[in-house]
Amino acid sequence: MFERIREDINTVFERDPAAKTTFEVITCYPGLHAIWMHRIANYLWNHKLKWLARFISHTSRFLTSIEIHPGAQIGRRFFIDHGAGVVIGETAEIGEDVLMYQGSTLGGTSMEKGKRHPTVKDGVVIGADATLLGPIEIGEEARVGAGSVVLNSVPKETTVVGIPAKPVEEVKRKENKLKHADLPDPVEKELNKVYKKIEKLEKKIEEKQE
Repeated sequence: MFERIREDINTVFERDPAAKTTFEVITCYPGLHAIWMHRIANYLWNHKLKWLARFISHTSRFLTSIEIHPGAQIGRRFFIDHGAGVVIGETAEIGEDVLMYQGSTLGGTSMEKGKRHPTVKDGVVIGADATLLGPIEIGEEARVGAGSVVLNSVPKETTVVGIPAKPVEEVKRKENKLKHADLPDPVEKELNKVYKKIEKLEKKIEEKQE
């Protein structure tokens, strides 16, 4: 147990350059607190103590602003950065070395009691406010851009962005950190189109004035 806790703390230092001391990590990281409370809730859930598991999960949500259903399966070295607004549904499955940013959701799209939430493989990075819906699979080392809505499975080592999310490029370097600057900006593209139209109009006006 203590080895696992030590691993969790080391994961914070590896993922967040703002982390300074072990005491700070233990006391000031709600993402870490949510994961620890989820382990207790998940143990109780798997041992048929459903109400107690849900109560611990509810308490965790109140304390951390992170909602993880006690039935969700989560692997080692999982890290939630910033944390607020993260939601992980009952049948979600998360592999090892996964990183989720604030506001991201692993949600369902149906009322069925079977598998209805995403499966996230090892090494995946999910950007802030990204929404992944349904029993889809996000392949190893894939990256989901901030604000994206993912409705279909994503191949491994692929970056997806947009609403709905679409693949952008194969990930050349396997890395755990999501570099938002490397992702294409759809707003910037549209602005460039507007600028070009303005330039054309200005040229036409100049020609008429001459």
